[in-house]
Amino acid sequence: MQTFADQARRQGRTIAFIPTMGFLHDGHLSLIREGCRHGSEVVVSIFVNPTQFGPGEDLDTYPRAFEQDCELAEKTGATLIFHPTREDLYGENYQTFVTLEKLPFHLCGLSRPVFFRGVATVVTKLFNIVKPHIAVFGEKDYQQLLVIRRMVRDLNFDIRIIGAPTVREPDGLAMSSRNSYLSPDERRRALCLFQALKRAEEMVREGVRNVSELIGAVRELIDVHPDTVVDYIEIFDPETIEPIAAVNSPARMALAVKIGKTRLIDNTLLTP
Repeated sequence: MQTFADQARRQGRTIAFIPTMGFLHDGHLSLIREGCRHGSEVVVSIFVNPTQFGPGEDLDTYPRAFEQDCELAEKTGATLIFHPTREDLYGENYQTFVTLEKLPFHLCGLSRPVFFRGVATVVTKLFNIVKPHIAVFGEKDYQQLLVIRRMVRDLNFDIRIIGAPTVREPDGLAMSSRNSYLSPDERRRALCLFQALKRAEEMVREGVRNVSELIGAVRELIDVHPDTVVDYIEIFDPETIEPIAAVNSPARMALAVKIGKTRLIDNTLLTP
C-alpha cells in the first residue's frame, strides 16, 4: 500500500481515501463517489477495527461481505481496496494509541469509552499507510468527523478532511451497516430517530429556542415506542460539542437510541 501511494504521489496523482469497516451500503458508496470527485486514485480500506469495540459489543458479529464490498467499490470508482489483517495493524506487544482530551467525552464517548481512542488510532495508522491527500467521512457519524478533523489539525497531517451528507433510506432511516440487525418490527420502530429529528427541526422553524423543550419533545416521541431505550439526546455547538441552552444560532442535535439490542445514531442541523 505504501509503495503504491509513493508511486502515485511521485507521478502527481491525488489520493482520495475512504476508510470503512466494510459491509458497504449506499452511504459508503456516496463517500466513494465524493472521493472520485477529488482524487485520481480512490483507496477504500476495509478493516473491522478491534480497538474501537468495548467488552460485550458486536466485534465478532459485525456484518462482513468482503467479495460483495470489492465489487461494489470497483463499480463505484474505487482504484484500490486496502484490506489489512489485525496482525498487520496491531502486531505482537502493540502499545501505542492516540487520544483526544475533550471531544470524546460527550455523546457516544460516554457510553462507549474506548471507541474514539480506537478510531483515532486506526485512522492515524491508515493515514500513515495510505498517504492520502484527501479523506472522506460521513456526517452521520458526526462526532467521529469532528474527532478526525481535530486530530488532523492537532497532529499536523497534510490531509484535507471532507464531510459528506448523511444518506438515508427512502423512508428517512439513516443508512448503517447495523440496520441489518433489525427485525422487520424493529426496522419500523427505528424510524422514530428520523421522525424525532424532523420534529425538532419543525419546532425550531416555528420559533422554539429552549433546548430542554426541544429535547423533551423528541424524547416523548421516541418513548412511545416499546423496547426502545434512549442513550442520549443532545443539542450542542457544532464545532465543540459543548451543550447549549438555547438554539439562537445553528446548532447540531444528535441522538443514540437502542432499538431492541441494536444501537443506532443520527443527527441533524437545527437552523433558527
